[in-house]
Parts: sequence; C-alpha cells; structure tokens
Amino acid sequence: MAYFTYEGRNKRGKIVRGRKKADSEREARASLAEEGVYIKKLNQLDSLLFKEITLGKKVKNQHFILYLRQFSTLIEAGVSLVEATKILVEQTPNKTLKNTLIHIQQDIEGGMPFSDAAAKHDQVFPPMFIQMMRAGELSGNLDEALNRMADYYEKQYELRQKIYSALTYPAVVGAIAIVIVVFMLTFIVPRFASMFESFGSEVPPITQFILSAGNLFSSIWWLILFLPLLLILLLKTLEKKEKPAYYIDYMKMRMPLFGPIIQKAAHARMARTLSSLFQSSVPVLQSVEMVQRVVQNKVIEEKLKEVYASLERGESMAVPLENHWAFPVLVTQMITVGEKTGTLDQMFEKVAVFYEREIDHVTDRIKTLIEPIMIVVLSIVVGVIILAIAVPMFSLFEEIQ
Repeated sequence: MAYFTYEGRNKRGKIVRGRKKADSEREARASLAEEGVYIKKLNQLDSLLFKEITLGKKVKNQHFILYLRQFSTLIEAGVSLVEATKILVEQTPNKTLKNTLIHIQQDIEGGMPFSDAAAKHDQVFPPMFIQMMRAGELSGNLDEALNRMADYYEKQYELRQKIYSALTYPAVVGAIAIVIVVFMLTFIVPRFASMFESFGSEVPPITQFILSAGNLFSSIWWLILFLPLLLILLLKTLEKKEKPAYYIDYMKMRMPLFGPIIQKAAHARMARTLSSLFQSSVPVLQSVEMVQRVVQNKVIEEKLKEVYASLERGESMAVPLENHWAFPVLVTQMITVGEKTGTLDQMFEKVAVFYEREIDHVTDRIKTLIEPIMIVVLSIVVGVIILAIAVPMFSLFEEIQ
C-alpha cells in the first residue's frame, strides 16, 4: 500500500485536496473517479512516514502450491491470464499473495507478460519460478510449466518436512532431558545437601560432584538459557559470509548420523531442480546457474560453479563431479548416461526419486535408533543424580541406627 496526495474538482466544481491510500497510482485514480473527483494532480508520498511497514512476510509453501495448482487448472481450461489472476485474487487466503496478484493483474492488463510482472515481486516469486514461467510462455505450455512447478515445490516441501521430522524428535527429547537435569541439580539436590550438612555426615565423591554441578548451574543459569540463542545467531551471521558458510555446510555434511541425510537432501534438491528446468526447455547453462542459487549448500554450489565453467568450454557436466566425496558414483554415472543419450532430464528425475526414497528410509531408521539411545542416556543421567542422593542417605540411615 502507498499514500497519494491529490488535487482536483468534485462534481460541483469545487476544488478538493487530500490523501488517498491505494496499491498503485492507477487504483488511486480509479477510486477517486468513483468518488466523483476529477484529478488535476496526483503524487505519491515517498516519505517513510507514509510508507506501509511490512515485516517481509513470505507466502507459505502450502498457499503457494495451492495457487500453482489452481492457476494451472484455470489456464488448462482456457481461462485467460487476466481472468485467472482475477479469480485467484478472490480465492487465495494469503494476504501477501493476494496483494501481489492484484499488482500482477494490473500489469498484465496493461500488456506486460506474466513472467515480467511476477519478476517485479521477487520477495514472493522465486527466481526459478519466474524462469520457468518465461520458458512456458515462449513454448506455449504455461499450464504444463505451472503443473511442473507445483510438483517441484510439493516435493521440496515434503523433503523439508521429512528432515525436520527426523531432527525434531531428538531435539525435543534432548531439551526435556536438559530441563529435568537442570531442575534436579538446581532445586532437588541442594535440599538434600543441606540435610546432609545438618547431620554432619560425610558426603561421598559422587554426591560432591553433583552438588558442585548444581552450584555451577545455579550461578550460570542465564548463560545456559541464552547460549543456544547466541549460537544460533552466530551461525546465522557466519552463514552470510562465503568461507564460513562453506565450512559450516562441510561440517553438516560430515556429521555422524545426520550428515548422510543432509547429503542426500542436497542431491535430491539439485537433481529435482535440474530435472524440472530441463523438462521446461531452459538452457543448460541457465539451469546450472539457477541451481547454484536454490541448492542451499555451499559445498554443492562450489562444484556446480566448476560444472558451469566446464559446460562453457563445451566439456562434460559429469567430469568436475567425479572423485569428489560429496557426489556419489551413482550421480556422476547417471549424468554421463544422460549426456550420451540426451536424456538428462529423465536421469536427474531418477536421481531425485532415488534420493527422496533414501531419505524416507534413513529418517525412519534414525527415528528407530535414536529413541532407545535417548531413553538410555536420559536414564543414565537421572540415575547418576538419584544415586548421588541415595548413597549418602543410606550412610546416614546406618549412622542413625
């Protein structure tokens, strides 16, 4: 939304001045015309005080995928771009997307191609989507491009949810374990310690260790509370810098247990993106450049830069990836076969499906494996604390008897 100052005459011929809130100059003029104001001057207010403040809210994946499906169905049914966009403005539940589609509708009514209109709103529409729409417009298969994009974003969403699901369980159980341990060390153990001191009994080493840990937790509880937040902020800051971001992704891929999931997810995302772009007839060099921006992994991105340089020289896509730890033989062999047979889109589709299934199996195995491990670890920690309390209590009972 923006604010406009206007000056004009009303139906009675009287000069009127004021401000008008609207999405665009065109909308402001239309609104004033409905009110019977004949405009002489109309200027947008650029001052920060008159700009609507937004917090950069993005469109949720579910809403974006639904929009793509509905848009594809309408175009496939022969509805014009303008009418289809107008219908979707009324149907979409997302306010950000609704406002964006209003602007796009106005642009395409003025003769602008849909891809160019969408490119003006890159905070909502990803670069890959814009590129695919441009390719769909040139080939006359916009409905197919939209369907392909909906499939792509559905797969990416499902992949992300599977990874989150695998990581959520140990994170939640670990957090609960930390809370229990901190509570026992901070509140339970000190009460028993004061009781032991009042009886003047000797405190065993294990109890002394737990008491020291409890005192430490009591004195630095604020650090324990804010340390995870500080670590997250530090990682977010480092990820914005080229070299630290590379080493962070390297360590993630090399992590025990979760490293293989991150590697497979990167391969699945890369392969799925390249397959979608090739199927939409996007040129190879543009496709590789686009994947560098969406793969979300600096290790893979660096190798894709080498692939881009290799393709520019007219050489193979597979050669720069050979003998690199981040790219299994399966990937390079499938690319080689695809280059020889001219079926790169199909080969990348098969690689994506393979790794997506692998992620399903790996996440299931990790969930099955982590559950008993977390229970055992939690039992040992709590058991040690209870033992530290029980041992001096037994000694105390013996002294009383």
